[in-house]
Amino acid sequence: MDTPSGNIHEFSVSELAGSLKRTVEDAFGHVRVRGELGRVVVAKSGHVYFDLKDEKSVITSIAWKGTAAHFRFKPEEGLEVIIEGRMSTYPGRSQYQLIVETMEPAGAGALMALLDERRKKLAAEGLFDADHKQAIPFLPRVIGVVTSPTGAVIRDILHRLRDRFPCHVLLWPVLVQGEAAAGQIAEAINGFNALEAGGRVPRPDLIIVARGGGSIEDLWAFNEEIVVRAAFESKIPLISAVGHETDTTLIDYASDRRAPTPTGAAEIAVPVRAELKASLDTLGGRLVAGLSRLIERRRTELRSAARALPRPTSLLELKRQRFDMVADKLDGALLAGAAEKRSKLLVLTARLRPVTLRRDIQQKRERLSDRSGRLAPAATRILRDQRRALGNWAARLEALSHTSALKRGFVLVRDGDGKLVRTGASLASGASVELEFADARRGAVIDGAPGAVPPAPVARPKAKPLPKAKPRAAGQGTLF
Repeated sequence: MDTPSGNIHEFSVSELAGSLKRTVEDAFGHVRVRGELGRVVVAKSGHVYFDLKDEKSVITSIAWKGTAAHFRFKPEEGLEVIIEGRMSTYPGRSQYQLIVETMEPAGAGALMALLDERRKKLAAEGLFDADHKQAIPFLPRVIGVVTSPTGAVIRDILHRLRDRFPCHVLLWPVLVQGEAAAGQIAEAINGFNALEAGGRVPRPDLIIVARGGGSIEDLWAFNEEIVVRAAFESKIPLISAVGHETDTTLIDYASDRRAPTPTGAAEIAVPVRAELKASLDTLGGRLVAGLSRLIERRRTELRSAARALPRPTSLLELKRQRFDMVADKLDGALLAGAAEKRSKLLVLTARLRPVTLRRDIQQKRERLSDRSGRLAPAATRILRDQRRALGNWAARLEALSHTSALKRGFVLVRDGDGKLVRTGASLASGASVELEFADARRGAVIDGAPGAVPPAPVARPKAKPLPKAKPRAAGQGTLF
């Protein structure tokens, strides 16, 4: 029998959605679920949305920002996890969802698979290549340490450095575990590299990134890409000292040197001062002994070579004898030379007497007077000969000048530009020319064909003669 519809409670959509929400939350207030992460999305608000799935089903899940901040690893698609939380619904979309309170990898195997996959990816990019490794400085003056300020790690490092070779240490405190640890570690490495050399805070010559031992989950921050890339990009040589000797993280592959323990990192960073001093003393002693042996050997060789040399006195005896002989000859030569010079001086002195000088001067005056009387007639004769020769050359020059040719009836013809005309063919009919005669210059116009008989001259008033041209100096003019 059908139930009358009037006896059924009538819900609004919101009431029904709220009732379903309370029912689901009451029935599944705390659940523990194992599954695989898929489609992980981190919102700007910091909340993490993802799917939790297995072979048959998918549950939409959400981790609020405060919860996600405490995750020990970064959720990634494909990772198998175990989640604890509570079921709820989202009425706006009529879907149920899992509110996450804790999340852990589903065993070490899942993390190891994720670690291996990430290691292969970074290795393919070349972050682990040996070509990028830097040499560790032998004696760093400043060492930067990235670790927790409260753990035993920093005390072990400082104690070991103090025992081996004390140096200046800069501590950059960071978290070494938890969600925020990776970002702080990467920021510390980059911060040390950003320090300027010679600044108020000294720039480290070496960086040590250290942490004590722990599980793979505890050390997971040192497997994050941000930390590995910071270690790879560090311009300062970096030593990784994470965990115990058997622990391996991805920063160990990207660092320039891996230490089995934090104490081992301090031993790699600096030598033992006492051993170094002893080694220097030993080398110094060997150097002094070697120099002493070398000097003694050279002294022995010098003595051996000296035995083959003659005595210094015997080398000088012959030279002394020759010197004495030359000295004796020099005295005799000086005496002979002095006597000869003295005799020449006496001869010259005798010549310098006043009577001799007056006689010599008289002879020179007579000779000068005789030559002066002979000089005047000779000069007159030479001047007359030169004038005669000059007149002959002037007559020849006048005979060869063009003025002589003009006087004989020849005429010089020049064109309108004043250039000399040498051929009749170069003149055209009607061209103006200038005719130069012996006594004057006249203008003319070329008329008639070549070879034509010129017309009879027309009587013209007699022109006033031009002033007679001054005769040109001898040697001027051109011969045509």
